[in-house]
Amino acid sequence: MTSDWWADAAVYQIYPRSFADSGDDGLGDLRGVTSRVPYLSSLGIDAVWLSPFYPSALADGGYDVDDYRDVDPRLGTLDDFDEMVTALHSAGIRVIVDLVPNHTSDRHAWFTEALAAPKGSPARDRYVFRDGTGPDGASPPSDWQSIFGGSAWAQAPDGQWYLHMFAPEQPDLNWDNPEVRADFLTTLRFWADRGVDGFRIDVAHGLTKDLSEPLTPTAELPDLADADGSHPLWDRDEVHDIYAEWRRVFDEYDPPRMAVAEACVAPSRRHRYVGVDGLHQAFNFDLLEAAWDAEEFRARIDRQVAETESAGASATWVLSNHDVVRHATRYGLPGAEDNPRETAAAWLLSDGTEPPLDRDLGLRRARAATLLTLALPGSVYLYQGEELGLHEVGDLPTELIHDPEFRRSGGTRKGRDGCRVPIPWTSDGPSFGFSRGTPHLPQPEWFADYSVAAEDADPHSTLEIYRRALALRSKLRGRGFAWHDETRPQALHFVRPEGWDCITNFGSRPVPLPEGTILFASAPIDGRLLPPDTTVWFLSGETPT
Repeated sequence: MTSDWWADAAVYQIYPRSFADSGDDGLGDLRGVTSRVPYLSSLGIDAVWLSPFYPSALADGGYDVDDYRDVDPRLGTLDDFDEMVTALHSAGIRVIVDLVPNHTSDRHAWFTEALAAPKGSPARDRYVFRDGTGPDGASPPSDWQSIFGGSAWAQAPDGQWYLHMFAPEQPDLNWDNPEVRADFLTTLRFWADRGVDGFRIDVAHGLTKDLSEPLTPTAELPDLADADGSHPLWDRDEVHDIYAEWRRVFDEYDPPRMAVAEACVAPSRRHRYVGVDGLHQAFNFDLLEAAWDAEEFRARIDRQVAETESAGASATWVLSNHDVVRHATRYGLPGAEDNPRETAAAWLLSDGTEPPLDRDLGLRRARAATLLTLALPGSVYLYQGEELGLHEVGDLPTELIHDPEFRRSGGTRKGRDGCRVPIPWTSDGPSFGFSRGTPHLPQPEWFADYSVAAEDADPHSTLEIYRRALALRSKLRGRGFAWHDETRPQALHFVRPEGWDCITNFGSRPVPLPEGTILFASAPIDGRLLPPDTTVWFLSGETPT
């Protein structure tokens, strides 16, 4: 096992509460994950990334953490966690866990202590407390807005205000406090000692803040796209001092532990999060935001490859995760060739009715896009259910929506629950085999056709495409890369080591296939024409320079 296994790994994200329930409460759990290790092994992945499984009130899907060094009792115990890690490791699958360092939950022991402590106390200094404005301090300290909508400040019972860049139940930590920094080092070692191979760092760009008075009004905040490290809330240069300290902890272990940053920053600054004195990878969300267009895909791929090469890191490719509309749906909406994320947001607000979704087109494009990303140099992060071709559940009843984004935005954003619906394992029975109880989010009837059981028996299913592609990728992957620039409108063609080529047709008409032996295709190929919305891997005999 190499120490840089993460550099070209296929990582499968598990949202534990929606993956598999070993009990009857409708909530996925760690034993459920353990029970599905044979499935994960058959998929051919290198690692799993577990979204938060810590004790939580679920004010934000588990990203409101009560205790960083325990398991939510509804999801299991630390013994269950150890058994799961052992089972995954026995199958050759590494384990990455989510770490949420920007904020705790409002039920965390520290925050409970802070609310009971007086103004200016050491307990309050672990968080960001400020007096309000106005003659009686009844107005927030600034006009900052939270990511989920509404004020970024909430008032404590004694009248002071605390900062929460997300939900009020997620108070921001003060990373200028040495106790905060020391405690997270303890947390890193706690999980590394239990065999965890890596960490996904939530909101990695948000930890350090400049809160010197007077607080900058929203109208004067710089645009993150033009960031230079001086924004008071995001992507500050001094955040990298934290990760340098973390890197020393990771390197204490043999093999060293790894970390990948969720850093929503300007592309020109993403590389700052990786390096020998920082984290190992930073998520690249460029393709996740890209329109279904060959030129746009190529420009975003070029940028990512150049950035990572200059940083001495590896690229990361992401098409779906727990925060966005699934890519099978994004690509099946009429706006896919323009602005798929905006179109998908509008589609959600219509309960999945407008604009009309072409499910077959979306799935065809999703398969093609997945095969393209699997062929690129670097690592690929997959989201549970995409291997089944799952679409977004767009018609969740508003009274059942959990996501605070929906409530905090006043209903102007539908939220992310549509991609967090429990996945189907069987085509019938209670909750399609997810649980013996009622699932925490309702599953649509059309899930029956997308279940593991239904696709397991179909050699042409999306599941089988993922299995075959991942198996082939494990034999062919390498780190060379070069474009072919022959004229094929709306087609992208590149070559990898030992003459392994990939070509994708983004257009509406077939294009001639280059000469070579076809290895694999995302859709059936008739003769030497590459159909629209299709990717093919083939051997051309050329080697990239």
